Amino acid sequence: MPTQTMIFGRKSTTDDVLAGIDLTGKRVLVTGVSAGLGVETARALVRHGAQVTGTARDPSKASKALAEAGLESGAVQLVRLDLADLASVRSAADELCASAPAFDLVIANAGVMAPPFALTTDGFETQFGTNHLGHFVFVNRIARLMGPGSRLVVLASSGHRFANVDLDDPNFQNTPYDPFIGYGRSKTANILFAVEFDRRYRSLGIRATAVHPGGIRTELARHMGEDQLQQLFESVNADMAKEGKPPMEWKTPQQGAATTLWAGLVANADDVGGRFCEDCQVSPVISDESIGFGSPGVRPYALDPETAAALWAKSEEWVTESFDLRPPKD
Repeated sequence: MPTQTMIFGRKSTTDDVLAGIDLTGKRVLVTGVSAGLGVETARALVRHGAQVTGTARDPSKASKALAEAGLESGAVQLVRLDLADLASVRSAADELCASAPAFDLVIANAGVMAPPFALTTDGFETQFGTNHLGHFVFVNRIARLMGPGSRLVVLASSGHRFANVDLDDPNFQNTPYDPFIGYGRSKTANILFAVEFDRRYRSLGIRATAVHPGGIRTELARHMGEDQLQQLFESVNADMAKEGKPPMEWKTPQQGAATTLWAGLVANADDVGGRFCEDCQVSPVISDESIGFGSPGVRPYALDPETAAALWAKSEEWVTESFDLRPPKD
């Protein structure tokens, strides 16, 4: 994959970061291609010659969304995947492993944000079960399709600043449920998953990174009313004003998906591996909690290697399945 030769930023688009790049012969998997960032990510990849496999809980909805984005029927191979149902996750992964050649890039894009309290089919809090555990099982099961030079990009969020993971009470059995605390836990888990995946497999030439796409008005916010969304926007801008910075502006899907493709296809693997990226840059690590959500930065707990390893072990325990691509030690 090419190394970065240009400096990109907050307003860079997918077409900017992929300008002049021919992806012919590259195979990419993207979860969640029925709306928003997933559709734009698939569109940009196909436009530059990549062979794209996309997953969706509702393939017919995905087909319509991809067509509305200008993609011809069949331009993206669709696989049904419901991340909130581990039987569906395993079935989709088995289907791919039985028929698909290697992937150069896997993008864990799908997710949910701030829904009312509910449990997945397997009894996990919806956001943790969908955003983290669903992807944890799916990506690990198809990891055998990733070889030297391939990358995993996990979509996380600045929302990880809402909360660290809680390995003792992931399903809010002993804690009052707060939708944004749940979102924060799941997004921190996304980052930690990338950290541990990268640590485990970098010796095999497989790298992983987590990204924050930025604030974009997509279906992700469907569980939030317009008033609640506006309050969140105003809160972020109040923090920005305190820091003497201009107000946050919504990104377009083209700008939001740019960091995903930059981290997966353009940036140097050693620069982004095991890191958290936003605005087509590696994010600074920030401990100062007074720095608002509109400013770039990742909390130290989201990159902590010990927590990442512990989350991996607990996740294997919760899903009753173990994963390791590395050859066994003598």
